[in-house]
Amino acid sequence: MNSENSKRNAGFKAETQAENRINKRKIGSEYETVAVDYLNNNGYEIIEQNYRCKIGEIDIIARDKNEENMLVFVEVKYRSTKKYGSALEAVDARKQKKIMAVSWYYIKEKKISQEMTFRYDVVGIEGIDDRKIRLIKNAFGSM
Repeated sequence: MNSENSKRNAGFKAETQAENRINKRKIGSEYETVAVDYLNNNGYEIIEQNYRCKIGEIDIIARDKNEENMLVFVEVKYRSTKKYGSALEAVDARKQKKIMAVSWYYIKEKKISQEMTFRYDVVGIEGIDDRKIRLIKNAFGSM
């Protein structure tokens, strides 16, 4: 009986974890749409969303219409509360390093011109009812 309950509990736990991942992806996708709208209204031209490669993912790749030859890699972070820190604080050094590695992969894969300059921006979205959006241009690293 004990091993039967353990199996049942393990199955339930795996199912719950899978549902949580799906919910997080859905929420992330919703807030990436909010970020895209915000960026479009603030001088960005969206080139690609959710670029994935074997190294990882970049949420948004865009051009800054106000800066000639500027390609921008944008990370979007959402927090409903600041209980675990702000949305912007969630882009730590480990995450920054991963984004930079993926951006290099993208540049090589797409054969981006050496004439282009690159920047890393972060869009932080916080709150549920009283939503605040913050854009940090050139938030980290540079190429």
